Amino acid sequence: MITRDALDLARTKGLDLIEVAPTARPPVCRIGDWGRMKYEKSKREAEARKRQSQVQIKEVKLRPKTDEHDMNVKVRHAHRFLEEGNKVKVTVRFRGREHAHHDIGADQCRLLADAVKDVGHIEMPPKMNGRLMNMILGPN
Repeated sequence: MITRDALDLARTKGLDLIEVAPTARPPVCRIGDWGRMKYEKSKREAEARKRQSQVQIKEVKLRPKTDEHDMNVKVRHAHRFLEEGNKVKVTVRFRGREHAHHDIGADQCRLLADAVKDVGHIEMPPKMNGRLMNMILGPN
C-alpha cells in the first residue's frame, strides 16, 4: 500500500501508522494506537525484569594461616552464598614471607571447595594475581 493511502486510512480510523520493520524493503507498517502499544511494551519489559534474577559475586577472604575454626566459619558463609544462587570469590592474601608458600594458599582454596562441593563447583581454579590468590566457585 502506498504510504499516503495508509496514512489516510489510519487518520479516518483515528489511529496511528506504526512502522514495524523499517529496514525491510518495502518498510512494514501497521495501523494501531501508538500510546497503547508503548504502554503494553513497557509492561512486558517490567514483567521480564521482575522474573529475572541477578547473580552476585560474594567474597570470602582467607589467609594462609587461617585456623580450623575460622575456616569453618568461612565455609558456612560460602555454603550459604552458594545456596542462595550467588557465586563465591575466594581470596587468599599473602604477606611477607608467606609469598614463599603459595602451595599453602592453594590448599586452603581446595579445602574450602571440597567442603562446599555438595552445593557448588569450581568455575575458576586458584590463580595468583599479585599478592592475592583468587578462586571462583559457582552454584550447582
